[in-house]
Amino acid sequence: MSYIGKTPAVGNFVKLDAISTSSTNTYNLTVDSVAFVPESANHMLVSLNGVIQAPLSSFSVSGSTITFIPASGTLSSSDSIDFIMVYGNVLDIGIPSDATVTNAKTNFVSTSSSAGLQIKGDGTTDGTLQLNCSQNSHGIKLKSPPHSASASYTLTFPNDDGSSGEALTTNGSGVLSWASVGGANTPYFWGRNASIQAVSDNTATKLNATTERVDSDSKYASSRFTPTEAGNYFIFGGGYLNSEGNGNLEIAQIMIYKNGSAISGAFAEINFRSNPVNQGVFQISTIIDMDSDDYVELYGQIEASDGTGGVSAAGTFFGGYKLI
Repeated sequence: MSYIGKTPAVGNFVKLDAISTSSTNTYNLTVDSVAFVPESANHMLVSLNGVIQAPLSSFSVSGSTITFIPASGTLSSSDSIDFIMVYGNVLDIGIPSDATVTNAKTNFVSTSSSAGLQIKGDGTTDGTLQLNCSQNSHGIKLKSPPHSASASYTLTFPNDDGSSGEALTTNGSGVLSWASVGGANTPYFWGRNASIQAVSDNTATKLNATTERVDSDSKYASSRFTPTEAGNYFIFGGGYLNSEGNGNLEIAQIMIYKNGSAISGAFAEINFRSNPVNQGVFQISTIIDMDSDDYVELYGQIEASDGTGGVSAAGTFFGGYKLI
């Protein structure tokens, strides 16, 4: 409503507990038996023996105690402190009653140097924000890291709510984004050989696997995988190697090449001299650390008993994916 003249002041109006006098001038100030500290004597209305006392000249306050300055020198049990009212600062509303502060009355404004709302610790317990259920019977808490962590960082949320099955990930600088749970393991590829390829005797030969089944990011072409994204990759392959002519397959090798050279540890040799065979599928797999400009290929080598070499038949395959 509107007022004619000055709008009434709103203050923290508190009536202190009754005090029984004795042969002393100093008394404790309490509210509901809890110590109360007025802001100053000028915020108080004190009645002694039916007479309103003048602040500072008739009484003073220090913390939660009041000291009277009577003309008689010392109060006695026959004196009566009628009441003590504390009015507080103008517009100081004290502790609001439950459910009296509405959404419209809150206005938490963030600035470039400070947060709009700060949840403080008490010197022992870390700052904690609790989100309650509709009945306020239980809730979940968001808690600050401990003081010992000396942690100060900002998490910036993405612009949307993501898609089903995604989780929040960070770029290492506090900027969050949505990503598939467990990672997408991209880029990935898998190709196979759809026709016979000649393999010269005792000669490392790049094996064809040009029929693509999957190529997530179009990084696989001409039997070569160039991920263009640094990381660790699981690379695997298999060569379906046959001897040619009337000879036997005495030695079969399968290798993974990186940037044109065989990778140490990504090499498998099977020696059949003591028990020659005609054909077989020979497999290899390894984990390779790759930069953005690295590439990998699958190689095979045959040593036939008659020196005629052999072939890589349909069934040779080559694949891989990035490890998350």
